[in-house]
Amino acid sequence: MRRVRAVLLCEDLQHAVFVGRFFEKRGWDRRWWRVEMAPPGHGSAERFVRERYPLELASLRKFGGHGAALVVMIDGDNKGLRGRHKALHDACAAASVDPRRPSERVLVLAPTWSIETWLAYLDGDDVDESTGDYPRLARESECQRHVDHVDALVDMCREQALRPPAPASLLAACGEYKRLAR
Repeated sequence: MRRVRAVLLCEDLQHAVFVGRFFEKRGWDRRWWRVEMAPPGHGSAERFVRERYPLELASLRKFGGHGAALVVMIDGDNKGLRGRHKALHDACAAASVDPRRPSERVLVLAPTWSIETWLAYLDGDDVDESTGDYPRLARESECQRHVDHVDALVDMCREQALRPPAPASLLAACGEYKRLAR
């Protein structure tokens, strides 16, 4: 296995494109990261991320070195951000892996319901995270058409100035980004 600076642990291609573009805009070279994505047609993508998380966290601690990061992108579905954090914490406990520490460069990004919630916000819509009424993209690759919006998100997160009313899960994601400064 090649040594990387970051592992992107995602549910699907939409997540990988979105997160990858975000970090490219921040100056990361794609050669610096490895993407772990749920294999299509092999069950729950959320479960894949949840079960893989303790393994990647342990690997980061063992082999990551200074400056390495783990970036997790998982849809909140009806559980939301807190529910996903709890599920990842519980997965660590089940695998006998210490949960993420405040000082670690481990980001957990969990759009409530799905990435489409964030895409709708970035398209200029006011979104309501209490519902999951945002249309799914027909194909995962359609996420690519939102790259300009992701570029704008990088600037908004850097300035901690999202357009109000911003989804709480997106505000939290911008806050997570601060973990990389450690």
